[in-house]
Amino acid sequence: MIENQQILLLVYIVLVLLVLGVFIIVFVVAFQRRKNKLLLEKFETEKKFERELAQSQIEIQEQTLKNIAWELHDNVGQLLSVANMQLGMLLPQSEGTLKEQLLETKETIASSVLEIRTLSRTLNTEVVLNNGLVKSIQSELERFNRLNFLNASMEVKGDEVFLKNDAEIILFRITQEFFSNVIKHSKAKNLFVNLTYGSNKLSILLEDDGVGFDMDEKKGNSGLQNMNSRANLLKAECNLQSEKGKGTRLEIIYPY
Repeated sequence: MIENQQILLLVYIVLVLLVLGVFIIVFVVAFQRRKNKLLLEKFETEKKFERELAQSQIEIQEQTLKNIAWELHDNVGQLLSVANMQLGMLLPQSEGTLKEQLLETKETIASSVLEIRTLSRTLNTEVVLNNGLVKSIQSELERFNRLNFLNASMEVKGDEVFLKNDAEIILFRITQEFFSNVIKHSKAKNLFVNLTYGSNKLSILLEDDGVGFDMDEKKGNSGLQNMNSRANLLKAECNLQSEKGKGTRLEIIYPY
């Protein structure tokens, strides 16, 4: 009898320990899941905040660029046009060397007006959207060639896919940032752009044959950070490669 009671007691203790063990395991698993969920929610909230902050900064930048474009076109462009007209009025009254100098100045002003209006179009978001990504990039490259900054060329592969408005603007601004760095710092003679439209992604390859730079020395560069932050908004890859004496290469991969 005593032995049976001892066996029952032992069984009871084992069952209690099993139930307690299961409860502890369930509690730990539930706690861990809750903790992971909270951490994930916190991470997503932080990422959402970063995206909204970056989006707001880009919207402010786009509005600023639009205002600059209007000022260039409506004010600076008009002033130069008036100066050009005044020179035209002086030409019939001039002779010899003075007339030649006035003609040369008039041509220079006319070219300046054309370049300012071209530049204002590339700064204006609405114009870029109307032209599309390919035409906007081509316009920039034609301007570089016209001003003899360098020899720029572009190749487009595949059937052009018209992207969402924000995607086209952001991708174009990334390419503009790269072009700006090329013109300012690279001392390149040639600039090559390749756009490849695939079945589910757009690949943009930008290359120059300039002096290049040490990637480690430029990690905190604001221009590079701007390109990366813009690409992150589109969930696009932005891979920059450069070495001193070997030029610079930027590849942007944007999934549709």
